[in-house]
Order: sequence, then structure tokens, then C-alpha cells
Amino acid sequence: MSKRDLKKYLSELSKDQVAEQLLELYSKFPDVKTYYDFVFNPNEEKLLREAKIKISNEYFPIKGKRPKLRRSTAHKIIKHFTSLGVDAFVIADIMLYNIEIAQVYSDKYKISSDTFYKSFYTSFSQSASFLIEKGILESFQVRLQRITEITISQKWPNQYGFSAIMERFDY
Repeated sequence: MSKRDLKKYLSELSKDQVAEQLLELYSKFPDVKTYYDFVFNPNEEKLLREAKIKISNEYFPIKGKRPKLRRSTAHKIIKHFTSLGVDAFVIADIMLYNIEIAQVYSDKYKISSDTFYKSFYTSFSQSASFLIEKGILESFQVRLQRITEITISQKWPNQYGFSAIMERFDY
């Protein structure tokens, strides 16, 4: 069904019928419930806290399991936040937190997988692009610089890539 067909269908319904369908969608589909819960109570601080806990649990599990080190967990959260319309500052915070927690992990434990370093370089590059696109780069420059300095001090194999991204910002 196209958007135009949907508009036509909805215009043929009474206000009560539209409300009834929305209530049915709300109860049937968790994504719709999540969306409306956020729209009517946009508690971004709570969402941010919960997201940081989920991400840190990937590296430092609470229940004594082995760390999973999944970058995809953070990407799902970022995608979810974007679809909800969460503030760009909150999304940027999560993007950078994901890299920072990985750096804390790599400081404590030796990582031999090149894909780990490559994926966080990609995350760093995407974060920088996001910050530029949203016009909030200046607010996060210190954190970007600190991330770059840590890649150098921890001798990440792709540390020069991080530095190259930072050089584009005229540091």
C-alpha cells in the first residue's frame, strides 16, 4: 500500500475508527508502543543510561560471562535512537561512548583481532561525520581528541587513521 492509498483509506474512516486502529497497533506491535511511549514521555536521560549499560555489558558483563565485544549492539541502539528522533547530542554521546568503552577494554586486555581495530576506526569515522553533519563537532572535539590520543598510547595498528581524521579538523 502506498502512502497515498493509506491517506485515502484513513480519510474514509471516522475519528473513532482511526483511534481504534491506533490503539490496536499500539497493543499489537512493540515498535509502535515504544515510539508512542517516547513521544509522550521523552526521557532521553533514562534511554542514555540504559544504552550505556547495554554497551558496557558487551565488554564488562555483569553476570561473569565472557565479553562478547559486539559493536553491533551500539549500532542497533544508535539506529533505534535515530528512528525515535532522539536529540543529536545524545546520539553522538552514545557513538563516542561505544569507542571509549572499547578503549577501556583494550587497555586491560590484549586484542589480537584486526577486525576489532578496523571496526572502531569505522565507528570513529562515522561519528566524526555525524558530528559535522549535525553541526555539533565543536561540542565533542575534546572527546574525539582524547580517543585519538588513546589509540596512539595503546598503539592501535590503525592509530594513524584516527590521527588523519583529526587533522581534517585543523588541530
